[in-house]
Amino acid sequence: MQHPPKHYLFTVVALTLISQFLPVVFTANPCRGICGSIAINYPFGVDDGCGAPQYRQMLNCTNDLFFITTSGRYKVQSIDYEKRTMVVYDPAMSTCSILQPHHDFVMTDIQAVIIPPTSDTVFALLNCSIDSPVLNHYKNLCFNFSGHSCDELYGACNAFRIFHSLTNSSPPCCFTGYDTVKYMSMNILDCTHYTTVINTDSLKGVGPPDWVYGIKLSYSVPDTGCERCTRSGGACGYDTETGGMMCLCSSSMNATRECGSIADLGEGKKLALWTNIHAYALLLGAFVYIIL
Repeated sequence: MQHPPKHYLFTVVALTLISQFLPVVFTANPCRGICGSIAINYPFGVDDGCGAPQYRQMLNCTNDLFFITTSGRYKVQSIDYEKRTMVVYDPAMSTCSILQPHHDFVMTDIQAVIIPPTSDTVFALLNCSIDSPVLNHYKNLCFNFSGHSCDELYGACNAFRIFHSLTNSSPPCCFTGYDTVKYMSMNILDCTHYTTVINTDSLKGVGPPDWVYGIKLSYSVPDTGCERCTRSGGACGYDTETGGMMCLCSSSMNATRECGSIADLGEGKKLALWTNIHAYALLLGAFVYIIL
């Protein structure tokens, strides 16, 4: 039986060892890039350590993508990475077609700074008491919303007509911004329900049944040099213990700025990498010695 040439065996073993080494640096990044139909790009992440640390654990991916606050889970309907906006929907919120028990929309202090509701998101406080602070000391917090009125809202929406029928008149309402509900709960505001409408700058002359109900958030993107990482095939992330920026290259190898650069690895990763290289070199040398 004829044995394979020695140089053939050498080539096979060498390629096998190299194939074991290269994935350490050049395998695909470990961060999920999509949830349902929504792309997950920096600064967001659904896996711990992915994205920017400021947005840690703000998004949760089950079958759909959800935005998490202290008051609940809000389904993410879209993310516009060019305009840096995210539209979320509160499934427990009243709309023109459904009336639901009221609750508060609450964000953490950090969320209120880095991903607040946009100025064209209007909170409509409904069925308010005449003693409500937004109708007395803080009436300046209510504003004209594209020429729309409480009468129009109560009259055009099936869900809100009950307020008109109970008193045979239109109870007070207030169109306001997020800061109002941020500092005053619905109990303090003394209004029984609320709804939120987005893209309000384009709703002049548009009736309530055709409004877009939801909450549009505007987010900021930390300047961490993420482009260099993504160009190298990695995903921008952070050290889960220190919060420091990292370029996530694989489940076992990360760099500080980009993938594929040994010089750019952290000291611990460099040591592990060179240890692997030396081990492979010793194995390769021993095999060459044996066949020669």
